Amino acid sequence: MRAQILVVDDEIAIVELLSRFLTREGHQVITATNGVEALEKVRQHPPDLILLDVVMPGMDGFTLCQQLKENEETALIPITMLTGQDDYGYRTRGIESGADDFLSKPFEPSILRARIRSQLRIKRLTDQLDRTENVIFMMALAIEEKDPYTEGHIRRMSVYSEQLAIACGLNDAMVRAIRYGGFLHDIGKIGVSEAILCKPGPLNPEEIIQMRQHPEIGARIISPMRFARDVAPIVYGHHERWDGAGYPNQLSGENIPIGARIVSIVDAYDAMTTDRPYRAALSELEAVNRLWEGSGTQFDPQILSIFLAIIERGELSTTILERAPGILDDLFDTM
Repeated sequence: MRAQILVVDDEIAIVELLSRFLTREGHQVITATNGVEALEKVRQHPPDLILLDVVMPGMDGFTLCQQLKENEETALIPITMLTGQDDYGYRTRGIESGADDFLSKPFEPSILRARIRSQLRIKRLTDQLDRTENVIFMMALAIEEKDPYTEGHIRRMSVYSEQLAIACGLNDAMVRAIRYGGFLHDIGKIGVSEAILCKPGPLNPEEIIQMRQHPEIGARIISPMRFARDVAPIVYGHHERWDGAGYPNQLSGENIPIGARIVSIVDAYDAMTTDRPYRAALSELEAVNRLWEGSGTQFDPQILSIFLAIIERGELSTTILERAPGILDDLFDTM
């Protein structure tokens, strides 16, 4: 497979040697002689693999590697660090900075070839997973578009959920998972009859049973995603209740994942303040009163208080995403 590989080394002879080797192997080569130049090359043309020297003037390889791995747009690009030092300390620092592999100079061609092929196989699998994740996000949008009454609902859910998670003081990783959970919370409704989803009146017992399967269906749908471990419990548990009377597992209190408790609150608020087939939208005041009535029974009272304080201050965001939050689109930088 032809790949685009970035070679970063301040030794011109090494750059030329690797460039000739990689070109013979059928790859496209990009080069940089320092960390700053490499960052710009990655920004302009994200490569499939980076061969990165450890010792360089200015920004060394460890610093560059760490910056790339901490950036969500570049974190999944495999990085193989190159060093003339067969030193445990160098490898330890490389692992800490996020390096995926190591190669010692001088290079043995057969080993170099094998390591490159291995890293490119991993990159291909990652790209396939990216495509799967984007398809799942588009599925969520497609479900919403079937029902004109819920237009914009999942976009608002992702924004409201993130805002409440931040107000609760959660860390960045948890905020990210909750924002994804807000967007994907109802994806399991793809397994529910459209007649039930759009029914203007109350559901009968059989229809209720089918509707209540959507959290479990949703958790299964997102199971191939890389972040499923953090997001699936949110999707699975967003209809649980603080008092244990929810579904599907009748969890109660803090046994309900905090992300699910957050999504449950903002889901109820958005449902009440938008038109539905069975009723017109409630006023904000009425919605707030009904949320208060559910404090300690349906909703986590502490998280609900934080959410209602946001509303009372007039700070609830109304900025709605215009596209699906796929991994490659970097949802978290769109706000």
